[in-house]
Amino acid sequence: MLENTTLLNLFKRPCSFIAGAHSASQIPATSLPEIAFIGRSNVGKSSLINSLVGQNKLARTSQTPGCTKQINFFQLHDLLCLVDLPGYGYARISNKDRNHWDSLIYQYLRGRSQLLRTFILIDSRHPFKELDIKTMRFLDDCAASYQIVFTKVDKISKSELEELKSKFDEAIKSHSACFPEPLYTSSKSKNGIEEMQKAIIDFINSRKI
Repeated sequence: MLENTTLLNLFKRPCSFIAGAHSASQIPATSLPEIAFIGRSNVGKSSLINSLVGQNKLARTSQTPGCTKQINFFQLHDLLCLVDLPGYGYARISNKDRNHWDSLIYQYLRGRSQLLRTFILIDSRHPFKELDIKTMRFLDDCAASYQIVFTKVDKISKSELEELKSKFDEAIKSHSACFPEPLYTSSKSKNGIEEMQKAIIDFINSRKI
């Protein structure tokens, strides 16, 4: 097992891009445990991954929604893969491309046995949009464990944060696979990053028991 004292050292270890999958056949056949990140376009998935591993340019970031157009796999040392899934909800693509992305994401989430947890990233300023709820329902149906991660909390006030916590409690009542405690993060201020690292360590340890 990984002790908590090794936490910071783990996330300072090498993390590198190993594969990009445009189709199910391109998803790498590895045995490493995986943590996946999914959310609306421009929610900050790539920025959060970069913050977790202390690198600025590992996952590509952009101000243009829909930048991630494949499933990207990043290997953290020899212990874990972080998986950046294409963003959903971006309107300026064809229905054909949108259906392809949705199908690819769902095939991955449904069939990946080493997937320890999926983080659903939600912009703290615009919580629980229709497509967020749709994704939560899909993961419920798959009995795939997931956890809500609120991003960009540096952009909301303390009163808005308290309101967000109340919205979370109400929103998850009917979602059986949702972990009951969310994470509150900011890639800019680094708020919540260490808590998220600790959660990931716990997932790895639970798999080894």
